Formats: sequence, C-alpha cells, structure tokens
Amino acid sequence: MLKLPLHWQIVIGLILGVFYGILSASMGWSQFTVDWIVPIGDIFLNLLKLIAVPLVLGSLIMGIASLSDVKKLSRIGGKTICIYIVTTAIAVTLGLVLVNVLEPGKNVPQDLQQKLQETYQADAQVGMDRAASAKERGPLQVFVDMVPDNIFSAVGNNRNMLQVVFFAILFGIALVLIPQEKGKPIVDLFDGLTFAIIKIVNLVMIIAPIGVFALITKTIDQVAKDDLSAVGELLGALGFYCVVVIVGLAIHGLVVYPILLKIFTSMPLTRFYHGIAPAQLLAFSSSSSGATLPVTMEMCEKNLGVSEEVSSFVLPLGATINMDGTALYQAVAAVFIAQALGLELDLTAQLQIILTAVLASIGTAAVPGAGIIMLVIILETVGVPTAGIALILGVDRILDMCRTALNVTGDAAVATSVASMEGQLNLELEEPAVKV
Repeated sequence: MLKLPLHWQIVIGLILGVFYGILSASMGWSQFTVDWIVPIGDIFLNLLKLIAVPLVLGSLIMGIASLSDVKKLSRIGGKTICIYIVTTAIAVTLGLVLVNVLEPGKNVPQDLQQKLQETYQADAQVGMDRAASAKERGPLQVFVDMVPDNIFSAVGNNRNMLQVVFFAILFGIALVLIPQEKGKPIVDLFDGLTFAIIKIVNLVMIIAPIGVFALITKTIDQVAKDDLSAVGELLGALGFYCVVVIVGLAIHGLVVYPILLKIFTSMPLTRFYHGIAPAQLLAFSSSSSGATLPVTMEMCEKNLGVSEEVSSFVLPLGATINMDGTALYQAVAAVFIAQALGLELDLTAQLQIILTAVLASIGTAAVPGAGIIMLVIILETVGVPTAGIALILGVDRILDMCRTALNVTGDAAVATSVASMEGQLNLELEEPAVKV
C-alpha cells in the first residue's frame, strides 16, 4: 500500500478540516465538533508544548558542550558563533520589517478578526493583559526576566523559555570548562535526552495530520457560522503570508549572504551557489539540515575549497545553532497570527520576538517540524494565543522546505567565510559540477 509523505498527509488534513468546518457550521454540528473534534487538536497542541522545553534544553546544552574543541580552535569558534548570531538577528529583523510593512494579517477583514478573537477569546485576553503590563516595565526588564531564580520553576512554564535558554547556555559553558572525564557522563545524558526528544518529535508529527484537521476545523467552524465568504478571505490572507515569508527568505539568501561572502572572501558568488546546490536541493526535499549535513560538508570541502578542519567544526555547529530561515519564518508567523487575531504587538513585544527567536533558533533541532515547536514558545512569550498556529500549519511544509534550504546555505556561507579568514580556503579548485 502506497503511503503518502507526512507533508501531504498534513495538507490533506488541512483541506478536510476546511471542508468539515464549513459542513459543521452549515449543518449545525458545532456542538458535536466542540465535544469530539476540537479536543484532538488541543491534545496535539499540548504535545507540542510538552516537548518544547526538553528539546531546547537538551539541544542547546549539547551544542555548547560540543565546543570543547574551542581550546584548539578558539579563533574559529569565536568567529563562527559571532557570525551565526549576527546573521540570525538580521534574519529575524528582516522578517519583522517585512511583516510590519506588508501586514499580511491585516488582509483579514475586521469582522473576521472579531470572529477569530471570539474563537480564541480566553487566550487572547491573557495575551492582551500581558501586553498591557509589559508597557509599564522598564527597558532592561526583559534581561532581568532572562535570569531565573529557580530553574525548576523556569522549566515548569513554557513562557519562561528565555530563562531555560539562559540556564542551558550557562550549563553548557560549565561542561566545557570542567575536566572532560567529569563532564562526560552529563554530556552523554543530555545526548541521550536530545536523541529521545527528537524521536518523540517524530512520533508527535505522526498525528500532525489529525491534529491539523481538528485545529483548523475549530477555526473554520467559528469563521463560517455567519458568512461562508469569510473562509475565502482567510485563505487569501494565508497565501499572502506565504509570499511574505518566501520574499524574506529570498532577500536573506540573495542579499545578506552575498554581502557576507564579499566582505570575507574573494569567491565568485556563482561558484558558491553552484557548488552548494546539491546540499540546497537535498535540504529542500528533506526539510532537515541535520540529514543534509554530510552532503553539506562534502560540497563545502570538494566544491568550495573549505578545509576539513573548518568544515568539521563550523558545519555541525551550524546545523545545531544556525537557523536563519527558521528564525525569519518564526518572526513573520508570530506577527501574522497576531495581526489575524486583531492583536497589536508593541515595540517591546517585537524586541522580545527578536531575542527569543535568535536564542530559540540556537536550540532548534535540525529535524522537520521542530521549527513549529519553537513558534509555540515565541507566541507564548509575547502573549499571542498558541492555538492560532492552526492558521498556518497547513502551509508549513512548503515553507519548512524553503527555510531549511536557507539554513543550509547560511551554514555553507559562514563556513566559507571563516575558512577564508583563517587562510584555509582553497580557491584553486576546478569549477564544480552539480550532481545530486
């Protein structure tokens, strides 16, 4: 029996959810939907929240702990991390600029926004209360809030993710500084934890089509109660949202990375993109920068002339902490959902998005679907109802493919730049031939 890929299953779940939502509203089945369909979506959403903290904690600690070689490659490590953080911050900022200028969520008519607010009334009220209280806080309060006074309290609430990230970074640094024989049991523990959590992610994504069906059914049922044309308006706004994300990814990949390469290397841009194309294609099709890592390393070494010493350090680290495409997408998605629900995100909230997205991207596992989990965290951080991800889950797969290709491109661009700065970039190689 032919088994459809997961992304097609999710698309089918989305389509069926739209049709069932319309049918439920028109046939008066809303109560049945609320009692028997909606809870399935809530379970799926709770599972995403459940694994968010351990995923970030394990992945980030392992990413930092892997820097034990920095004693030998201190310069390489410092340059790599700085460039990764800067490019990720640029990506998030670019996403926020585009989504605030183009306002795809504002394409949702006001009356439809009102319906969506009613759908997520309880969550929306919490978000608005948090936004109001945030306006009264000092400019440095966000940094005060990053430092937990009790790590167990921090991990007990997804809204404290910045505190979890801070602890993970501090703990990872400590593992690097202590003797290797003392730290190895702890590193092995978190390595196993990360592996197990990734496996749980895979298991949770198995029920994603059903979860998407239930979540979108709830939304469509509420939206279509009084006016079926509102559904078309919502889908139109969703298409515009996809365009904004893709435009942002294209600008970052075709403007930011070329500038980076021009500053630090003398490599022709055509050669770079020609040489890395096989890795980009694999990343696009697999939606996993982790699975693409062996090909990325091979292309960088054989086609771009990056030394093995640099590629073996920079690229695995990049697959863990460098998620430019994911961070940009999360920024656009968070603001889009807020716009669609009629919620205003002030400057403080958007600065929180930048900080959270940059730090969360460091702890995002290089597997399909992990980005959506980080989006849940960002939404909770700025007080946007997490159930709103139902609006975008149906198109997430194609966007995941695009942003993963950008993630891999960014890893290769940084590796090439660092190799050039270290005098370990061989530009004398023959022009590569693209093959997959």
